[in-house]
Amino acid sequence: MGNGVQDQWAAHTPGEVLPSASSSHSEPRPSVLNSLLSGALAGALAKTAVAPLDRTKIIFQVSSARFSAKEAYRLIYRTYLKDGFLSLWRGNSATMVRVIPYAAIQFCAHEQYKIFLGGIYGFQGKALPPIPRLLAGSMAGTTAAMLTYPLDMVRARMAVTPKEMYGNIVHVFGRISREEGLKTLYRGFTPTILGVAPYAGISFFTYETLKKVHAERSGRPQPYSYERLAFGACAGLLGQSASYPLDVVRRRMQTAGVTGHTYGTIAGTMRDIVAEEGVVRGLYKGLSMNWVKGPIAVGISFTTFDLTQILLRKLQRMGDTSR
Repeated sequence: MGNGVQDQWAAHTPGEVLPSASSSHSEPRPSVLNSLLSGALAGALAKTAVAPLDRTKIIFQVSSARFSAKEAYRLIYRTYLKDGFLSLWRGNSATMVRVIPYAAIQFCAHEQYKIFLGGIYGFQGKALPPIPRLLAGSMAGTTAAMLTYPLDMVRARMAVTPKEMYGNIVHVFGRISREEGLKTLYRGFTPTILGVAPYAGISFFTYETLKKVHAERSGRPQPYSYERLAFGACAGLLGQSASYPLDVVRRRMQTAGVTGHTYGTIAGTMRDIVAEEGVVRGLYKGLSMNWVKGPIAVGISFTTFDLTQILLRKLQRMGDTSR
C-alpha cells in the first residue's frame, strides 16, 4: 500500500473516532461489513504467521517443563522430524475458526465503541482522550472473547494433544461434551476475560496513541506501513506482558482434562503453579517467546486492518463516484 492511498486519507487524524455525518467534506463512516472483513483478514494473517511459535508456547504453558529458547527450538525441531513441517501448524485450522470471528468482532466492536464513546465524551470525529481510548479497546476485546470462547478452548486442546486423540474440530467438541460435559467448553473463561480486558485495552490504546503522537510530531496524518508495523509491535509487547500470567492460568485450566491436573479456580491454579514452578518460571513461562511472536502478530494485525480499511473505503468512494 503506497503513499498514494495514504495521501488520499491525509485529512484524517490517526486514532480518530469517525467524522460526523454533518460535515460535507468528511468521509462516510466505515460500514460494519468493511470492519468485519478487515478484522477477519487481519486476524487470519497475523495468527498464521506465528502459529508454530504459538503452539510451542502453549505446550510449555500447560506443562511443568522449564522453558528456554533452546528447549523451544528443540521442541519445534523434534515436532518437525516426527510429524513433518505442516505439523508445526497443528491446531491452526481451529485457530482460524476462532481467530477469524474473534478478530472480526474485536476490530468491528472497537470501531463501534469509538463512535459510542466519542458521542458520550463529545469527541465525535476527533481522537478520543486517553481514558475512553483505553476503554474502547478493553470493551472490544471483552466482547470478542465472550462470543468466541469455546473455540479458544478447542484450539488449546488441539495444540497440546497428538492428532490421534482429536481428529478435527467437530471431534473435539463432541468428545469434550460427551466425556467432560458442556461446561468444560467454558473452563478458564474468567481468567480469559480478566486477561483480555487489559490486553486489548493496552494494545489498542498504545497503537492509537502512537499514531496520534506520530501525526503531531511528523506532520503526516497517516503513518507509512512499516511505521504501522512498529506501532503494532509496541502495542503487542506492552499488552501481552501486562496480561501474561492470566494467559498461563487460562491455558492450564483449558487443558486440565488432558494433562492430568485438576485446576478449579484462578487463585488455586496460580497457587499450584507458583508452588511447583515458582513465580517467574511458572506464571511467566514462555513470555520471552511472546516477546517475539506477540509484536509480530499484533503488528501484522493492526497494519492489515488499517490498510484493508483504507482500500475498502477507497473502493467504496470510487463506486459512489461512478454512479
